[in-house]
Amino acid sequence: MKKKIVPCIAFLFVVFMMIPALSASAAVFNIDFETKSKGIYMANLDTDTVVYEKDADLRLEPASCTKIMTYIVAAEHISDLEGTKITVSDYIEPTLTGTGSSMAGVITGEELTALQLLNLMMVPSGNDASLVLAEYVGGLETGATGDEAVKNFVQMMNDKAAELGLSNTHFNNPHGLHDNEHYTTASDLYQITKYALTLPHFSDITSQTYYTLPATNKSAKSRTVYTTNKMISENTADNPYYYQYAKGIKTGSHDQAGYCLVSSAIYDGYTYICVALGAPSVDANGKEIEERGEMIDSKNLYRWAFTTLEQKDILKSTDTVAEVKIDYVWNQDRLLLSPEKDFSTILPSDVDPSSVMMTTNLPEKVEAPVKKGDVIGTATLSYANQELTTINLVAAESMEKSQLLQIGSVMKDIFSSLWFIIIASIIGVLLIVYITLTLLYKSKKKKMRKVKKYRKM
Repeated sequence: MKKKIVPCIAFLFVVFMMIPALSASAAVFNIDFETKSKGIYMANLDTDTVVYEKDADLRLEPASCTKIMTYIVAAEHISDLEGTKITVSDYIEPTLTGTGSSMAGVITGEELTALQLLNLMMVPSGNDASLVLAEYVGGLETGATGDEAVKNFVQMMNDKAAELGLSNTHFNNPHGLHDNEHYTTASDLYQITKYALTLPHFSDITSQTYYTLPATNKSAKSRTVYTTNKMISENTADNPYYYQYAKGIKTGSHDQAGYCLVSSAIYDGYTYICVALGAPSVDANGKEIEERGEMIDSKNLYRWAFTTLEQKDILKSTDTVAEVKIDYVWNQDRLLLSPEKDFSTILPSDVDPSSVMMTTNLPEKVEAPVKKGDVIGTATLSYANQELTTINLVAAESMEKSQLLQIGSVMKDIFSSLWFIIIASIIGVLLIVYITLTLLYKSKKKKMRKVKKYRKM
C-alpha cells in the first residue's frame, strides 16, 4: 500500500541515509556557474549525499588518479607497510622510458619501504613508485616478476573494483598512462576514494604538500618531492588554484585524459569530496592549455557548497511517522511506526526540512505479536522530485497477541467464508428435505394405518 504524505511541523505524517552501504543518496542542486570538466561527482562525505553531478557515469580515463586504486591494492596486500622493504628492480626504468611519465626518482637497486613507496607514488605522482609496488605485490603469491607480475596486480585492481560494485571501471595499468581500455567514471572514482579514505595512512599521505625521503642504500642524502596538487600548495607563487580548506587527494593528466582531480575539503564541520575528470589540457592544435579547469571547477563547487548548503535533521528514530492496522491486540488496532535510525541530509540553507516528502510502502495490516524495532515497511524520502533515500520503518512499541481474539477472528473467518456458507446452505437444504420427507413419510404412514383399520371393520 503506497501513500503520499505532506510533511507537517510535528512530523506525524511526514518524514537520508547516513553513510551506507549501498549507494550515495541524491539531492543534486543547481549551480549558477559553468564547469569545464567532462565528468563531475561531488558528495558530502558526512551524509553521503550527492550535491552535484555532471555526466557522472560517463566512462573517462582517470590518468594518475588511477593510483588511488593502486594504493588500495598495495595497502591491502602488504601487512606491514613500514617494515616491508622492496628493492627497485631493473624492470622499472626501461619500462617507463619515453612514456612522458611523472617520476619520483627511485633508483634501480634502491631499497625502500612500502610506506615510502606509497608516499612517492601519491605526493609527486611517481609512476616509477607505482610500478615498483605493482611488481612486488603482483609477484607475492606466484613469484612472478616484470610484466607478468604487473598483469597480476592489475587483475587485483579490477577484482577490487568488482568487489566495490563498480561496473563502469576497468584498469589496464597501475599508473594511469593512456590506454583505451583503461577507464572509470566520476561516480565510480568517488566510491574508490571513499573506500581508500578508510585505509591506514591514506588521508595523511594525500594531504601532504611535500615528502622527504631519508637517505637510502643508493642515496647518501635525503630527497624531497613536492605535490602535484596546486589546490593545497599554499607557498606556490601566484597560485590561483590554492584553496585553504582543501585536503588533497590526487591529480592526474595526459593529453587523452585531460586534467583530472580527486580532492576533498573540510570547513565548519562539513567534509566534501569532488571528482572532476576530463578538463581540457590541450587545444585543437595539440597545444597545452595551462588553465587547470578541473581545479577551477572543484574550487568553485566547494565555495558554493560551503556557502549555500547545510546539513539538516529530517528524522529522528524517536519520531512517529506512520501507522498500520494490527490484529489480535486488546483495545488497540493501530501500530505506530518510527524510522529505523536518525536521518540527516544536505539541503540549501533556506530550505525548511518540512519540504522533504515521504512515500510509505506498508502492508495493509500486520498480526501480533510484534516486537519494538521489527521492520514493518519502508519510507522513500524525496526533495524537489528527487529521491533522497529509502529507510526502514519499524514498530515503535511491542504488542502481545491475544489468543482469545485470534480464536474469535478465526471463527469469524470460518463463519463468513464462502465455503462455509455453501456447505451450511447445502446442509440447510438437506435438512429441509429431510424434515419434509420425514413429515411426508409420517403422514403417509398415518394414512396407511387408517386404511388398515377400515379394512378390518
